Amino acid sequence: MARVLAPGYDVLLGGRDTARLEALAAELPGARAWPVDLTDHDEVAEAVGGIDSLDVLVHSAGIGEIGTVADTPAEVWRREYEINVVAVAELTRLLLPALRRAGGRVVLLNSGSGLVARPGWGPYAASKFALRAFADALRAEEAPNGVRVTSLHVGRTATDMQRHVVEQEGGTYDADQYLRPESVAGAVMVAVTAPDDAALTELSLRPF
Repeated sequence: MARVLAPGYDVLLGGRDTARLEALAAELPGARAWPVDLTDHDEVAEAVGGIDSLDVLVHSAGIGEIGTVADTPAEVWRREYEINVVAVAELTRLLLPALRRAGGRVVLLNSGSGLVARPGWGPYAASKFALRAFADALRAEEAPNGVRVTSLHVGRTATDMQRHVVEQEGGTYDADQYLRPESVAGAVMVAVTAPDDAALTELSLRPF
């Protein structure tokens, strides 16, 4: 996503691994590392302090821990909600003045699990349903301020997170079975570059 966005934007590369962020920033003119722990709300508030105007906010952080309701303790539910929902809501809240100033666009990488809950995916799906509700409320509230909000419901994608999930399920990871990250980035760009007279509210992307 950073590589796709970089030609048209000055990109802040958010993440936890400073070395990886700085290496990527060195490849992309106008990009810079923006290391921040999204669950540390004081750190997040400090990190957004100098952002006065923001054209695009892409939420792509998230975790997925599978397990049945019977086998999933409360701390797993809390961790999923803290990262997949609360961190998203707080970062968005803090950046709303900058987004309003720019008439910005917010893209939330959701999941097919935000539309249909499957056995063994209760906590993750619940967090993604909540993320969809957050996007719907944000869209309705911020439309008068010129901020557009898109929920991107993405199927299984060839990432480290997907590898971890497959291993949790006891399967064999094969990247060719899943969406390429570049394809997801292309869908993000569809949302970001939609005409000013259009609001792309939801988009669903699945492996073919």
